[in-house]
Order: sequence, then C-alpha cells, then structure tokens
Amino acid sequence: MTTTALSAQEREVIVPNEDDILAKTLSTASPYYYTNLMLKYRLGTESLSELEYYYLYYGFLYQEQYKPFAENTALDSMLTIMADIDPERPTVWQLEALIERGLEAMEVDPFNPKMLNMLAYAYGCLDDPHREKLYFDHLNGILSAIEMSGTGLKEGDAWHILMFSHAYDMVASKGYTYGEARIISRTTEFVPLMRKQDGIKGFYFDYSRVYRNKPDDVTIKRDRTWQINGLQPQEYK
Repeated sequence: MTTTALSAQEREVIVPNEDDILAKTLSTASPYYYTNLMLKYRLGTESLSELEYYYLYYGFLYQEQYKPFAENTALDSMLTIMADIDPERPTVWQLEALIERGLEAMEVDPFNPKMLNMLAYAYGCLDDPHREKLYFDHLNGILSAIEMSGTGLKEGDAWHILMFSHAYDMVASKGYTYGEARIISRTTEFVPLMRKQDGIKGFYFDYSRVYRNKPDDVTIKRDRTWQINGLQPQEYK
C-alpha cells in the first residue's frame, strides 16, 4: 500500500500526552472535542486533518466504548467472508456482507486498519468511489496518527497503540513481513521483521494503554492476520 501520510522522519513526533489529550478531547471549546471528531469520522462529510485523526485515535482511550479485550465477532465474520472471496471477482452478496459486518465491527474497534482496508475494497468493488475514498482516508489517517507518536525504531521512541492487532497492521501496511512480537518491558513489545530491510530489524510498540483496560479474567489473544486470500493493503483511487 502506498499511503499519502508523511513518514515519521518527515513529521514532528508528538508523544501522546495524557493530560493534553484528555483536556482537548473533553473540552467543548476545543477543535478536538471528541464527540465532534467522532461525528465527522462516522459521517464522512468533512475531511479530517492529521491532528484530528491523532486526537480521535488516542482520545478513544477515555471513551466508554474503548474495550480492547472485547470480542469482535463482526470482524471475525469479515475475515471469514474474505477467506471465501476471489479478490478479483467478488460477488455483490459478499461485498454487501463485508460492509454490513464492517459497520458492526466499528462499534468495537472503529480504527481497525484491516477493517478499514476491507471496507474501502468492498465499496470500490461496488463502484462507490466516495465511500471507497472515505475509508481509504480513514485507513491512512489512523496509520498516520500511530506513526506520529514516535519513530518505532527504539524502545524509548515506540509507536503507541490502542489494540494489539494495530501493531501488526502498522508493520504490514509498510509492506514488511514480520514474526511474533516479543515483550521487551512492562509497556513495550518488539515486532521483528522476517529479514532486515532498509536497515531496520523491527519496530517497537507501546501497549501500556491496552493493559490499563485489561479485565483480570481475560486471556490475551492476538490477531496477526492482514493478508486474506491475496487482499493486500493497497492504494485506492
């Protein structure tokens, strides 16, 4: 996938500051007031800036809907549907089912990159360029927000994520193949590349926000799937 977002080396790194994010997303006078940001995100009638995506993503931490260990059966259904799709010749029924399940999946994880990628794909195949671009822009915006939080190249400069799967999706979106994540510390994991590329051995992710919301009786399950039957992260027109 070729994204329109700037790389971490080309933009200012803004490490998520909890006081700043909380203040700006709770204030009705702020341009980043969360209710308004989420409304813009869901309606798709206005484009969001990089900073709006940034506060939208990290502000989700403070919303009642943020439950990183909740089961997302609708997303599981999307993956099952994609497993049966010929990406070059999908049926209308399959595409409509993908969209229906995708809108349900957004209620659990509104920023899941795989889901956004599949929604853009489905709308594109149904010849709906407006919604195709909307979800492609959302995909780029969320990946950009994560990338803005650090360089990902060392433990002290990790990318900050709200869901474990977002780490794998972030690496996959850059075209890298990767291995199993390794826990580096109580707040950081390292996702190694299968082979060193561009001088990079892997990327570091701060998962501390995920564990803040972990119920005591939950067993961690990590989803590593991005490519499903040849549907790669891709560029949409």
